[in-house]
Amino acid sequence: MLYLIAVSRNAAYVHGAIYWNNNIDLPSHTILPMPALSPTMNQGNIVKWRKEEGDKIEVGDVICEIETDKATLEFESLEEGFLAKILAPEGSKDVHVGQPIAITVEDLDDIQNVPATVSTGLEAREEKTMESDVQDQGKKQKTGFSRISPSAKLLIVTHGLDVSLLRSTGPRHTLLKGDVLAAIKSGSASSRTSDSPQQGISGSPMSKSVPTGTSSSESSAHLHPPEKQEDLPNSQIRKVIAKRLLESKQNIPHLYLSSDVILDPVLAFRKDLKEQRGVQVSVNDIIVKAVALALRSVPEANAYWNDERGEPALCESIDISIAVATEKGLMTPIVRDADKKTLSAISLEIKELAAKARTGKLAPGEYQGGTFSISNLGMFPVDQFCAIINPPQACILAVGRGNKVVECTVGSDGTEKPGIATKMSLTLSADHRVFDGSVGGRFLAALTLNFNEVQRLLL
Repeated sequence: MLYLIAVSRNAAYVHGAIYWNNNIDLPSHTILPMPALSPTMNQGNIVKWRKEEGDKIEVGDVICEIETDKATLEFESLEEGFLAKILAPEGSKDVHVGQPIAITVEDLDDIQNVPATVSTGLEAREEKTMESDVQDQGKKQKTGFSRISPSAKLLIVTHGLDVSLLRSTGPRHTLLKGDVLAAIKSGSASSRTSDSPQQGISGSPMSKSVPTGTSSSESSAHLHPPEKQEDLPNSQIRKVIAKRLLESKQNIPHLYLSSDVILDPVLAFRKDLKEQRGVQVSVNDIIVKAVALALRSVPEANAYWNDERGEPALCESIDISIAVATEKGLMTPIVRDADKKTLSAISLEIKELAAKARTGKLAPGEYQGGTFSISNLGMFPVDQFCAIINPPQACILAVGRGNKVVECTVGSDGTEKPGIATKMSLTLSADHRVFDGSVGGRFLAALTLNFNEVQRLLL
């Protein structure tokens, strides 16, 4: 649940984005804009309206559900009234923060005095787009398209196609790569001679036809598009994930350190907790606790890069972010003060947070922040991988699955004997601006000690 105060009372517009007929005598009303539900949110999607036009709204009632860049949150009312007009219908995508989404009135009789049609500023942009399309229509009639993507241009030049025979399917008459590939496959666009002008394509970096000795069918055999394809819409969460991870790989110098740990003491410890103490925890719960205690031993690893000061800064608490896969994207709920909590408390909290993450019900305070991340793919056939740092954090630990291996052990008589052991691969991705390999090495050494001496996890 999220309580918001984001209204403009008795106003004719919000941020210049809503317009009324000046001749209409407006009732007392409140305009609800799209709220900023997280620090990184600049737009959102209207998932579902819980109230319909004409419904009574009480304090605390959920008006609608909004998908943000992190989760789907409920918009609750802090005032009484009636929902007079829904400006952003259910299913509206990419509604910018501050854009009006609804109008409420104080009295039920005032609903009939609210205009049936309201301009929200979007119509002006749509009319401008339509005018531009009309202006481009002349070019479209000559070539079948008014815009062309770089990849489509390259294919046309490479295969010497007649652009006047190509037809576009992209937005605003844009010729896409798929359009050219479809024309090549069907043979609808005949090849031009090598010395013929390139109609409709200017500034092309290539002017030569297909190299001699290579037939058009051979060069385009691997370019055939699939017969059927489906575009998958991106959620707000996935859009933000893509943006942040790209920025992370581009701007953060990743340092990778790997180490194998023997998992058998942990498995025996987990079995003992269940059989003798009635406490059931997962291997991932134990990893979280082991990482938290290792960070307490090596506080330099529990740090982040301060952009404003241009230097690393230590975190005051140890808050572990746990990567959880959901249908809408990867979420990272946080176990705060993990070094101070018992294994059973950590286990219960992770179960609750994971359930909320998968249903999109995480509150902002449950996923914002965190000082260290863990990404565990041990439940899949993944032996080892390198994870991408989740900024502004400086570290993320990638955990692979446990594998049975032959391991030599020293017997009581001092001789080495082969035996079977379960090994698990750990890979630390660290921000090299924050600490160097020696700090990462000390952290992995402390973490390995926690796995070998599992009784430390009960302290």
